[in-house]
Amino acid sequence: MPRLDRAHLTALLAAALALVVVHALGRFAFTPLLPLLLDDGLFDLAQGAQLATWNYLGYLLGALLALFMANPRGLRQGLPAALLVNAGLTLAQVFTHDVDLLAVLRLANGVSNGVVFVLAPALVLEWLALRQATALSGLVYLGLGGGMLLCGLLVAITPWQGPMRWLPIALCALPLALLCAPMLRRLARDLPDKPPATARGALFGSHNLALLMAYLGAGLGYILPLTFLPALAREQLPAGHPLLVGNWWWTALACLLSATLWNHAGAWLGDRRALLANYLLQLLGVTMPILLPGPFGVMTCALLVGGTFLGTVLLTQRLARALNPDQGLRLAALLISLYSGSQLLGPWLVQHWTAAGHSLTSSFLIGTAALLWAVLWAWQVSEPRSLAEMEPSHVSHRPARH
Repeated sequence: MPRLDRAHLTALLAAALALVVVHALGRFAFTPLLPLLLDDGLFDLAQGAQLATWNYLGYLLGALLALFMANPRGLRQGLPAALLVNAGLTLAQVFTHDVDLLAVLRLANGVSNGVVFVLAPALVLEWLALRQATALSGLVYLGLGGGMLLCGLLVAITPWQGPMRWLPIALCALPLALLCAPMLRRLARDLPDKPPATARGALFGSHNLALLMAYLGAGLGYILPLTFLPALAREQLPAGHPLLVGNWWWTALACLLSATLWNHAGAWLGDRRALLANYLLQLLGVTMPILLPGPFGVMTCALLVGGTFLGTVLLTQRLARALNPDQGLRLAALLISLYSGSQLLGPWLVQHWTAAGHSLTSSFLIGTAALLWAVLWAWQVSEPRSLAEMEPSHVSHRPARH
């Protein structure tokens, strides 16, 4: 693995902080907040699922928008702007009691999140590739793991109820966005002004079909626990049980440790074999609350899903780039579009599943089926070239501009 110097650390920190703002605080804070907002009477479970659906729809639209923003101007101007807008939308939720207005805000939050979640890691991946340091790219996702722990803390310490529960989250998101937006703009200036001609080729083909189909299943599989695990714990555990709150802490802690773990696992086993192992563990995690409902099932789900979903993202991104190294930015947008498109189905299916009289626990069968699909497709993924061969041959190292 390449040596982590100060320039590398600054680049990774910029994208990591962006993921804290948009994906941990802007998006996943809704998960530990959900049972509290239900208790506050702000909305019911069906409306909560609808809010999650609107957010995931926005995330899909943002990822598709990022396909058109994957260019120098989009990275230098659009990416920082989307980051700042996302933090502002998080603050706006503090003043929103109306569920319909909240749905609009969650939709817009998802759009800005999708843009940043695609472009910030992809920008750093391309920046590292210019410096022969692609293997460091997975460390970007440490920001998401740390951010999930942070949002769990902010949710736990707030003394307010209802929409005001968003206030500590927003007051943390705004300064972080202001800090890292100019950092991302400076990184974007270091990329070549024009993409290579080969970047206009086909993104979807037989060489990466199995990888893309597996990722499609993974999006639906992981999103159920990452949206509904605290609410599921509320269904399965008695009042006052420590895992009613603690399940999110274990999920976030596993997530924080997982970025480095799967980054090294990919280097040790190869990204393809590491991804297959990742899917198998994630499948087991989603199934456990069904097989063993109660504290053990909830805890195992929190650890295994929290400890694998970031690995899914970073390993798939690297595998895709290895299979088609000249399409980094557009591939990132395509992958997140697939992932977000399938995860959009999760809350919608849960909403209709529970409306038909079924339990939230049984809805995890949907995630089990989706991850089984992912395992079967991941088994067929082609072996990529080595990490060293992933570095683009059409560019040379360019010193950073200061």
